[in-house]
Amino acid sequence: MNILITGADGFIGRALVARLLRSGVLPSLGDPRRQVVLLDRGFAAPPTDARVRLVTGDLADRDTLREALQEPVDCVFHLASIPGGAAEANFELGLRVNLQATLSLLELLRLQATTPKVVFASTIGVYGVPMPEVIDESTVPGPSLSYGAHKLSGEILITDYSRRGFVDGRSLRLPGIVARPPQASGMLSAFLSDLIRALSAGRSFECPVAKEGMSWWMSRTCVVENLLHAAALSAEQFQKRRVWLLPVLHASLGDVVAAIARVHGEEVLSRVTYHPNPTLQAQFANYPPLRCPASVEAGFRNDVTLDALVQRALDAA
Repeated sequence: MNILITGADGFIGRALVARLLRSGVLPSLGDPRRQVVLLDRGFAAPPTDARVRLVTGDLADRDTLREALQEPVDCVFHLASIPGGAAEANFELGLRVNLQATLSLLELLRLQATTPKVVFASTIGVYGVPMPEVIDESTVPGPSLSYGAHKLSGEILITDYSRRGFVDGRSLRLPGIVARPPQASGMLSAFLSDLIRALSAGRSFECPVAKEGMSWWMSRTCVVENLLHAAALSAEQFQKRRVWLLPVLHASLGDVVAAIARVHGEEVLSRVTYHPNPTLQAQFANYPPLRCPASVEAGFRNDVTLDALVQRALDAA
């Protein structure tokens, strides 16, 4: 199997690569055409595995994509994106990477004249704000940020290319994944990761949303397993849907802080203060219950408990 991962040096990409190489999903190097191609703008610590081929460059550059697709691929994990805050700050960049590059990728895959699987990392940002009282698998999207609009457009394109038999697509609407590294990422939801990292490490934290604010939570370990599960779904499971919600944990900031205290000690409770920012509160701490029985029946999973979420959130790739 030849696999392409875009955004391979990102937070989720690095964990997915490590999981693929560790699990033996990729065959051993007997046939040089069997490989995993990692595409990103750069690689901080690239894997040295002989099955890996690195492609460094701009996803939105057609020549870079052609280099990544020198050999026909069987499966693509399309993770690369310009996240919400960065896409709002630079509309042209967000449009070029999040939408135009996705279309270019699909076009090059169509020209392969095969039907590769495409696992697309979409977003819960397709729903926008304010959200309804409950979100389920029939809720109509209404993005309120450009990032959500671009991702929704990508879902539609992938569904149509699948209808035409050009690709075999499956889109996952990912929640905020924790705990991202403490660096500028352009993600407005970064505080959700910062909270877990700071309190788990014994530092104080000023939370920019209210203690009662409700959000959706999933660890990097869990989302990687869901991405791999999406790639493994059978054709019969796509007869009615190609876009999947994930069965997240729905919990308040206070609930997560309490879980951190159970894992790392009660003194955690005295190191957090709450100073709500109305914009962040509305966008990331006002989430309703999410119900996705079809996804659960198809085998998608969450972290089960908040204590497990906290422990897995700090797992290395």
